[in-house]
Amino acid sequence: MRAARLISLVLLLQARETMTAAELARELEVSERTVYRDVMALSAAGVPVYADRGRAGGYRLVGGYRTRLTGLTRDEAEALFLAGLRGPAGDMGLADAVASAELKVLAALPPALRDAPARTGQRFHLDVPGWFREVGPPTWLTELAGAVWRDRVVELRYRRGDREVTRTVRPYGLVLKNGVWYLVGRVGDDTRTYRVDRVTGVEVGAETFDRDEGFDLAGYWREQAEAFLRDMLRARVTVRLSPAGLRQLRHLVDAPFVYDEALAAADGPDGQGRMVLRLPVESADVAYQQLLGLGPEVEVLDPPELRARLADAARRSATLYATPPAGQDASAQR
Repeated sequence: MRAARLISLVLLLQARETMTAAELARELEVSERTVYRDVMALSAAGVPVYADRGRAGGYRLVGGYRTRLTGLTRDEAEALFLAGLRGPAGDMGLADAVASAELKVLAALPPALRDAPARTGQRFHLDVPGWFREVGPPTWLTELAGAVWRDRVVELRYRRGDREVTRTVRPYGLVLKNGVWYLVGRVGDDTRTYRVDRVTGVEVGAETFDRDEGFDLAGYWREQAEAFLRDMLRARVTVRLSPAGLRQLRHLVDAPFVYDEALAAADGPDGQGRMVLRLPVESADVAYQQLLGLGPEVEVLDPPELRARLADAARRSATLYATPPAGQDASAQR
């Protein structure tokens, strides 16, 4: 535990050059007294940690001291290469930078761990695009990625329905979701999301913008994704499910929160072990397609139109299977 903390302390100083005891304590989640003891231990071990006195002082490493990655475990070394998303990075025009960074990490690893990239590549592969999608990045992705990295204002031409609009956007980040790239940016005081494959033109200006450091891209995306799904789910159906149907339903609903919230609001099982759930759905047609796959494990209670539609499907299925296929007698069917 302490050895890992000492390594973290050295790497923090190596990355940030100078840090106060209070800053180190916050990062390492220890007391300042523990930081003082750790610094003394590092100095005794020959690591050149120097304390600058005064209001602007702090701890720093002397003489450009750099540590090699000798403290990495095998799991940590292999995780470094597993974390490198070569496909998406290449889409953004960063393939060479990723390859160069991997070479530098590889050179810094001790000999016993230099098979980490080969072992990782043999065992894991990330295929980001969804099925039945064109392979290849959107036309303007590289330009947008460059603007995101450099905080440059862009003039964005965007296809909306059958018309094209132009917006001046402060690009905050890019999100890859199920093989589709999205740009998140500020237009005036509003935060908006654009599908990159609908962008028809990008002009990256010389003007930069001051990024709101409190903006949380991952948090924003989670909120927007859930809000989008909730907005889609405008209809309601009431169903009665067997235990098997309840288990299968989790894999059919549009989002995990739909299942979790419906289950939390439901009463317990009835005398037959079935539970009644009220589910939000996109439409009666979508609900029909989803629930049809549950067969006899689900009974629709409401709306009546959906119940009648599934009942008709059940009758037609029963008729279809009431007689054996042509050329096959009833005994063979049994």
